Amino acid sequence: MTISQNPTFDTFQGLFNEAEFVYRHLGSNEAKQAELLKAIGYKDMANFINDTVPEPVRLHKELDLPLAMSEHAALAKLRAMADNITVNKSYIGQGYSPVRMPAVIQRNVLENPGWYTAYTPYQAEIAQGRLEALLNFQQVCIDLTGLEMAGASLLDEATAAAEAMAMSKRVSKSKSTQFFVDDRIYPQTLDVINTRAKYFGWEVIVGDFETAKSGDYFGALFQYVGVEGDVKDLTDVIAAVKKNKTYVSVVSDIMSLVLLKSPADMGADVALGSTQRFGIPMGFGGPHAAYFAFSDKAKRSAPGRIIGVSKDSQGNTALRMALQTREQHIRREKANSNICTSQVLLANLAGMYAVYHGPNGVKRIATRIHAFATAFADVIKGANDSNLNVVHDQFFDSVVIDCGSEKLATQIFENADNVGYNLWRLDDTKLSVAFSETSDQKDFNVLTQLFITKAHDLPEDARVSLNSAHLRTDDILT
Repeated sequence: MTISQNPTFDTFQGLFNEAEFVYRHLGSNEAKQAELLKAIGYKDMANFINDTVPEPVRLHKELDLPLAMSEHAALAKLRAMADNITVNKSYIGQGYSPVRMPAVIQRNVLENPGWYTAYTPYQAEIAQGRLEALLNFQQVCIDLTGLEMAGASLLDEATAAAEAMAMSKRVSKSKSTQFFVDDRIYPQTLDVINTRAKYFGWEVIVGDFETAKSGDYFGALFQYVGVEGDVKDLTDVIAAVKKNKTYVSVVSDIMSLVLLKSPADMGADVALGSTQRFGIPMGFGGPHAAYFAFSDKAKRSAPGRIIGVSKDSQGNTALRMALQTREQHIRREKANSNICTSQVLLANLAGMYAVYHGPNGVKRIATRIHAFATAFADVIKGANDSNLNVVHDQFFDSVVIDCGSEKLATQIFENADNVGYNLWRLDDTKLSVAFSETSDQKDFNVLTQLFITKAHDLPEDARVSLNSAHLRTDDILT
């Protein structure tokens, strides 16, 4: 169907000009098409199509499309459709949490074309602001992981984990071709690791993290916090596997690291994870910038790019990309990574979130999330219902409850969905409730009523139930 760029003025269809949006956004109009066709020796589009598109794939009829709509009419229709969508509150967890992006960051960074259209800052002289924001992101990651260096972000948590595996092979002195993965890892992360390992010829061994002590692996990846929200001190197992020349990476929930002992304190060589919880909307699964922290001595084996501090020709402090090790910049066989090496906009948003809230602000948020989970677990335990049991004693934000029977678990799960709450169902009898920055008093009332048929208010005192051995004692974001 041909849409005229200059409809007549003698009909209401022409005066409404509903198709204006189409030809404003499509570069080719009738006149331009005729000019292009003439240049290549064709009189019309039909003859051109006959000579270029194979017969079996042609439709031989006009597409059955409705009449064109104006931009404002299309937006109004989309709004009406969106109003009919039921948006449940997500208490699933699994690496994705509802957040609150500060309005000043949304307006001035996320919605600002000066930030969201910017490409890789190859010309440092015109990109000092963005480079400074990325340097700040790196420092946030260094503070929270306790390691010496951090990159300027990677694509997401799953690909960062695969990069950690590849880095382990480059750095480890072990001759093994086996890579150990904690069975408490997120399934989406394990999928990417398996795919990457397959084409390198490495064997991925998945098991209880304690069993890593007795194996011979070039690298090991542990989850902290676990897929079920459980918190385990990895210090002993990390020390044991490193005696076998195993290079150790820890996947960490960045919000939990505000409260928990850092991966470096437990002996990790690499720490990685998603920064989604630092103000980045879930976005149906992405995009979300990953962080990747490591020791100074391993910096030339790390994937991605590092923003560094230098001096300009006048001796003033200046920032630039100090190291970038993917194949588009160096010889392919020397590249440390051949995937997307950064998520600059998302990384900057996460770094700005940390700046906006400051050390006390992020600690208040992390403590509130944990205190919500603790209060919820206390209600379940205090109900004295033999059917309901809290599975893990030490957790950060997620409470796993064994409902004792498939029937009860199904009833609670379906009732939650009916009142607008999405829970995670682990198996026939277990449900998980993952609290977040957006959890509030009303949510607590609803969730407690779903499980014990009586709504409870939040207690006056906020309790931290984590053992002191799990908690960090050093200052962050100072």
